[in-house]
Amino acid sequence: MPQRPTIPVVPILADDLPASMQRRRFLQRMAASMALAGAGCSGPPPESILPYVRMPETMVPGEPRYYATALTRRGLALGVLVESESGRPIKVEGNTLHPASLGATDTFAQAAVLQLWDPERSAMPRRMGVPASWDAFRGELAQRRLAWQDDEGAGLRILTGPLASPTLHAQVRALLRQYPRARWHCYDPLDDGGTARAATLAFGRPLDVVPRVARAATIVSCDADLIGDWPGSVRHARDFMHERRASAPRFERRLYALEASPSLTGAVADNRVALAPYDIERLLWRLARRLGVAGVPADVPAPTVAQAVRWEAVLADRLAATRGASLLAAGGSLSAPTRALVHRINAELGNFGATLDAIAPVRAGMQEEAGSLTALVEAMHAGAVHTLLMIDCNPVYDGGGAIDVARGLEQVPFTVHHGLYCDETAQACRWHLPLAHALEQWSDARAYDGTAAIVQPLVRPLYGGRSAHALLAMVAGEDDRDERERVRASWRQRRGTRDFEAWWSEVLQRGLIEASAAPAVDPGPVALPAPPAFAAPPLVACFTADAAADVGQFANNAWLQELPRPLTGMTWDNAALIGAGTARALGVRTGDMLRLATAGTARTVEAPVWVMTRHADGVITLPLGYGRRAAGRVGNGVGFDAYPLKTVDAAPPLRAARVSGQHAFAVIQHETDMASRPLVRAATAETFRRHPAFATAEKRARTPETSLYPPWPQAKEGGHRWGMAIDLNACIGCHACTVACQAENNIPVVGKEEVARGRAMHWLRVDRYESGVPLAKEDGTAARAVFQPVPCMHCETAPCEAVCPVGATVHDSDGLNVQVYNRCVGTRFCSNNCPYKVRRFNFLSYTDTPLDRPPPAQNPEVTVRRGGVMEKCTYCVQRITRARIAAEKDGRPLRDGAVVTACEAVCPTGAIVFGDLNDAGSRVARAKASPLDYAMLAELNTRPRTTYAALVLNPDAALRMGEGTDDEPAEGPVAGGGSDATGEPGGGHG
Repeated sequence: MPQRPTIPVVPILADDLPASMQRRRFLQRMAASMALAGAGCSGPPPESILPYVRMPETMVPGEPRYYATALTRRGLALGVLVESESGRPIKVEGNTLHPASLGATDTFAQAAVLQLWDPERSAMPRRMGVPASWDAFRGELAQRRLAWQDDEGAGLRILTGPLASPTLHAQVRALLRQYPRARWHCYDPLDDGGTARAATLAFGRPLDVVPRVARAATIVSCDADLIGDWPGSVRHARDFMHERRASAPRFERRLYALEASPSLTGAVADNRVALAPYDIERLLWRLARRLGVAGVPADVPAPTVAQAVRWEAVLADRLAATRGASLLAAGGSLSAPTRALVHRINAELGNFGATLDAIAPVRAGMQEEAGSLTALVEAMHAGAVHTLLMIDCNPVYDGGGAIDVARGLEQVPFTVHHGLYCDETAQACRWHLPLAHALEQWSDARAYDGTAAIVQPLVRPLYGGRSAHALLAMVAGEDDRDERERVRASWRQRRGTRDFEAWWSEVLQRGLIEASAAPAVDPGPVALPAPPAFAAPPLVACFTADAAADVGQFANNAWLQELPRPLTGMTWDNAALIGAGTARALGVRTGDMLRLATAGTARTVEAPVWVMTRHADGVITLPLGYGRRAAGRVGNGVGFDAYPLKTVDAAPPLRAARVSGQHAFAVIQHETDMASRPLVRAATAETFRRHPAFATAEKRARTPETSLYPPWPQAKEGGHRWGMAIDLNACIGCHACTVACQAENNIPVVGKEEVARGRAMHWLRVDRYESGVPLAKEDGTAARAVFQPVPCMHCETAPCEAVCPVGATVHDSDGLNVQVYNRCVGTRFCSNNCPYKVRRFNFLSYTDTPLDRPPPAQNPEVTVRRGGVMEKCTYCVQRITRARIAAEKDGRPLRDGAVVTACEAVCPTGAIVFGDLNDAGSRVARAKASPLDYAMLAELNTRPRTTYAALVLNPDAALRMGEGTDDEPAEGPVAGGGSDATGEPGGGHG
């Protein structure tokens, strides 16, 4: 793609102009240059789109407007509001009305803006790798269509990912009716039909099972990351954490996690045990027999881990005691029969209709109506495919190691790839067509519970992309120009024409279609499947979606690549994750290299090792989404590709051997032990009930009463005293707050090399501690992961201010600790004097690198900082100012909740609360009145405005220490010489 022209900074004198250039021609050329050098490559869509709730009478330059739409990932929608500044989408927020969002989002939704403005997105159609045009493609397609009319579409195949768009699904079905011999195939790189097979075994037909976490008293997660990476995870996280908020903590719900690899769900579970997938399966089948499920064999072998036997008995008691109020969920590492057994157990416990709803499948294509990717490749090799359309998928990369999609494509005369990037599959096809981004197109999409939303564009396609609706219209020989009217017609047919225009306007304003959730259906008698083979191979593989790249589609997103992985802290990489026992058996430590191979594949992969505490032995976890070859400059060559090892088996046997070589990881946080410092204060629920003020009493005892600093003056009448409260009981460590802060405040990306030097620029970090959580004396020490978001503390007696020689860091009238960038001369004295290490020095002009966002994606309300200055969290002062100006214009006081920081807005669980401490009735004042509220490092007398609610754990007494559970202290170092128990290099924060 050619570089965007810029305006020269050297002035052009009249004497330097050629005589032939007249004044009119000069002005014309300058106007064209200004247009090309402007902030955006395009403008708003030509249709009338409606902002959230109501349309402003006039557009005020610089005043943001919010539009409700939906973003999809793996075929499921998340309702969002997108902030648009002068026609430029710059920030994503959650839609409080949407059931999958409830006002929050995840990291992938936040990064959608950077993906929209990615200059490496496909910019034009390509034929055999050579730039072409849409008209040229239409010409070749017309010739193909003539042949389909004669043979009813024989040889025509369509390949998609899971579809949650009702309109797109209807188009596919209409096309199949038009050409009866054509076939549709669908696949999911992470779960290629496993969920549907399990449902078919249990219910006799494909059904989706929707958890209702808020109704459950006992939740058992069987390698299912319910709150981290699961359909509806944002909603599930909110529902689970709601009762544990520090304002009125309750412990009526308990979560048990059985998992092979540490996950966010396991990290916040009340009790967790690390088991290989085959041990989880054995435990579940034996548990079913204890619960009275008829037909379960009596000779199911016991798990190979002794502590699982204790778990089996305890879980049976707890589930039996909470019939109709329990919930079991099974993940993709378990076989289809065992996942079907979990449905049977839920039915036995009476959970369907209470804590679970069975609904018709939301994602079309993952059921019997569509063929599999394997069947498609077999047809390609057999010469039965003459035309193949691949829409928004990349099977050459993520098709798995058991089939060779690239060789199959060589047998097809006419192949078409429609995607955002000219990726691995595009380069193997005859035609590649650019796909419009979700923020550039009209469409519709359903959420995990079936709730439908209209996808409306925020901007015209920047690179000439077209939606999948337009492509299928071309294939069908229909008009492909008006995508909006196609979506409208689809819903007009469903709803009827009465008051349709008013209904349409309301739907666009609210961001969802009311009462569109899929109704619960009676699953009928739930069958007991035949048990699987209970083999226990020495080593098995578990495949997971990466927390940054997902399954590969976000590999070129620099925000996500540099976002620390929640449970390792690594950036710009993936690794083969193993437990300490497996590391000793293989003779490896963190950074060593392994050669891996799975049964059924002839390929091998070399991967670096990362040794994790709390990881099951006998298992190697392989994150997907890396090792890309055609992702773009950001994603190419990052990490290793695990797809060649993936087979149809959920957890295939694996062979591993150490090979020579070392790998260096770029890690944000090295030390995960608090070293006896009370950074995270915690106790069990039993201790909290006896001593509710355990954290407050310690705060009073350790906080000095006197200070050399003069007291900070209280705000005048009508003034504000801004503060923040972070509830550690609600934080799940998802890092959504970090990337939201980055998107809001124009925080640059620095790259792997700079991260390795400790120069990451995130203003808000989320610390993770694996051990050393101090509890009451009788409780010992909990060896579990805890998370602590750390922004600037905004200390009233800020030690950074006393040492700045130029007064660049000062207090403002509201008591905020602000940073004046134009004054800063880069001495870094303030960073050295900050005990919380929350100040970031901009060593280089990172905004000039290819990794950073292009200017159209920048927030115009926030200064883009130059190199050589100090940066830090500002409590989103631009949002404070915006809300104050709006209140002054309306002649009203600034109400509580009018100012919402970026981190507070994105948090799925509402763990972060911001507001005015002078308002005794504000949410933040009520949060700080909790007996759990404490200040980190209060003994230093910095008087921080940011405080925390102490963590209260609710472990099951029957699975406490001494019973062989995960609450036992971690083993010693596994990677000698200056490393902690994870085998990671020692050291502090960068």
